[in-house]
Formats: sequence, structure tokens, C-alpha cells
Amino acid sequence: MALNYFWIAFFLIAFVVALIKLIFFGDTTVFPAILQSTFDTAKTGFEISIGLTGALTLWMGIMKVGEKGGVVAIMSKLISPLFIRIFPEIPKNHPVFGPMLMNFSMNFLGLDNAATPMGLKTMEGLQELNPNKKTATNAQIMFLVLNTSGLTLIPVSIMAYRATEGALNPADVFIPILLTTYFSTLIGLITVAIIQKINLFNKVILGYLGSLTLLISAALWYFSSIPQEQVSVISGVAAAIILLGIVVVFILMAIRKKVNVYEALIEGGKDGFNVAIKIIPYLIAILVAIGMFRTSGALEFINNGFRLFFEFLGINTDFVDALPVAWMKPLSGSGARAAMLDIFDNPALGVDSFAGKVASVLQGSTETTFYVLAVYFGAVKIKNTRYAAGAGLVADFAGIIAAIIISYIFFH
Repeated sequence: MALNYFWIAFFLIAFVVALIKLIFFGDTTVFPAILQSTFDTAKTGFEISIGLTGALTLWMGIMKVGEKGGVVAIMSKLISPLFIRIFPEIPKNHPVFGPMLMNFSMNFLGLDNAATPMGLKTMEGLQELNPNKKTATNAQIMFLVLNTSGLTLIPVSIMAYRATEGALNPADVFIPILLTTYFSTLIGLITVAIIQKINLFNKVILGYLGSLTLLISAALWYFSSIPQEQVSVISGVAAAIILLGIVVVFILMAIRKKVNVYEALIEGGKDGFNVAIKIIPYLIAILVAIGMFRTSGALEFINNGFRLFFEFLGINTDFVDALPVAWMKPLSGSGARAAMLDIFDNPALGVDSFAGKVASVLQGSTETTFYVLAVYFGAVKIKNTRYAAGAGLVADFAGIIAAIIISYIFFH
């Protein structure tokens, strides 16, 4: 239901803004541009879905190998003390905890392409427990909000973009991004926990959150103690070793249980292909609305309005040049990335400017909320998403605020 309202809002706002530009400013190009954007973004949505097919086929096949090898059951037992409290609707030791943990782990390492199949596998498992197949459960909402908050240890792609654009220290945004994503995830968890009346002061939950805090602190200490140019190389190698190591463990466990690994891989791969096809209509629908909103100029109006607002309050507005990334991030990952690169390429700003660094931190602050909701809910045909979008946007807003404040602390 929430995505329905947002889609309508994007469409109507884009139309009204375009109408104002035509009547009052004589802009005769805006409506043709919006119309063209519908074709372009529909094509983009299809290309994204097709691009996901390979990753989904491979990784859902690997998950099937792990599931039949017993790895999923082992992981479920390890994380069940925490997850049965955060996800009280899910039975203890349920198999869905396995791909759920894999999804969170891969997102944490910045392995987005590998994390998506695990997330979709999780949603399918949660949907099996759903008594009302068209309405999102509390567990599905908690899972997706934690996904959209985007806790990330190693923002490899952002550092790579900065290096390509000639940044003096491409990894100088590493610590700010890690801190920002931690805060956005924490706020997302707290928001959903309050709505669902989950007691976060339980000693088990506090123990896990405390351990995560120590892990992040240790990572911060290690990466801040080595030269910044080594961060991207070491993190990339470590992530690859961990990911391939997980695959090897899956295969060895399957062999131990005398599972036909190849047949299990093919069986899971067929599921991945079917999921990729199912999400195409949902993904295209949301991307078309976002494209219209951006092309109409509504995003530009919003950004200029915030500049005037902060100037009126007497607040330093150096960060405002980076706000297009913040506005686009919940809506479109490619749009946010394009906004960041536009700032990098702007002669008046540049990759090493304050706005360029704020844009980098904003780009890494959260996941693309509406993309995640569209893909994951679309895969299991959920129509009533309840408060998922609202809670996800709260986490996004926390990430935006944290990114700006932390950027001022580190770079201004």
C-alpha cells in the first residue's frame, strides 16, 4: 500500500512541476523529456532485472547446496539466540535464519550482488510463514529495514569511484561511512523495535549489539592504523577470501552428507532464474516513477528550497551541494551515484571538495530503500507493505544527518 501511495505521489508531483515550468517559464522541453524518461527507466529496470539473473541463479544454487549440506541449520543455531528475540514470529532454529545471516554478512562486506540472492531467499522463507500472503509480516519488515539501513564495513565501490576521479586519498571516507551506516542501522533497528514492541534491553540482544560494536571498533582501529592506499586492496582481498571460503565450506559439508552438489546447484539456480523474472514488473514500475520525478525538476526545486532554509537559519550551507545524493539515495541507487559523480566532475567542486566528500559519505550511508522494497516485496508478491517504507526512511534520515555531522567533524 505504501509503495502505491509513493508511486502516485511521484507521478503527480512530476506532472505538476512540469506543468508549472511550461506555463510560467515557457519550458516546452520538460514534458517530452519526462515522456522519454519513462522509456529510458523502463529499459533500465529490465536491464537491471536481467543483470540480476546470473547472480540469482548462481547464488541461490549455492544456497541450495549449503541448505542440503546442513550449513544453514548450523548457522541458524548460532544466531538463533539473537534472532528469536528480534524476530519473535519466526520459530526457533528455522532454516530461514541461514540465508538471513548470509545476507546481512554479505551486505556488511559490501558484496551487494551476492547479498541480493540471499535476501530474496530469506523473503521466500519468511513468506512461507506469512498467514496473509498479500500483507508484510513484522519479521519481513524488520528484515528489510535492517537491509535498507545498509550497515557496511568496506565501501569498496565508493573508494573505487573516488580513485577513478583522481582523489588524493580515495579511502579517506572509509571511517565516516562505517560510522554513518552503523548509526543508520541502529536507528532503523530501534524504530522497528519500538513499533513491534521488542525489548532491546534484553541481555542477549545487548550482548550481540555490544559484540558488534567491539567488532566495528576493532575494524576501525585496524584500518585507521594502516596507510589509506592499502585499505581498498586489503579489504577487497579479504572480502573475496571470505566469500570463496564460505562457498568451499558449503561444498565440503554437502560432500560430507553425500549430496549431489551439481544437481543441488542446478535446483537452486532454477529458483533464482524464476525470481529474477518475477521482479521485473515491480522494479520497472518504481524506476519509471523515480525517473519522472527526477526529470521534471522536482528534485532541483527541493534542493534549492533547503539551501534557502538553512541560510535563513544561519547554518553553514557548504553541505547543500551534496544533498542531491541524499534525496536520490532512498529512491534510486543509479540516480544517487550519478549525482555523486556529477559533483566530482563539477569544476567548482570536485572529488576532494567538502561537497565531494559529503556526497561520498551520503552515497555509502544507506541502501536504496525503495529499490530494496520493490525488489524484495515484489519477489514474494506483497502488496500491503504496512510501515516498512516509513521505518526505512527514518533510518535513511538518520543516515543523512549522521553523514553530514560526521563529514563536518572529519573534513570541514
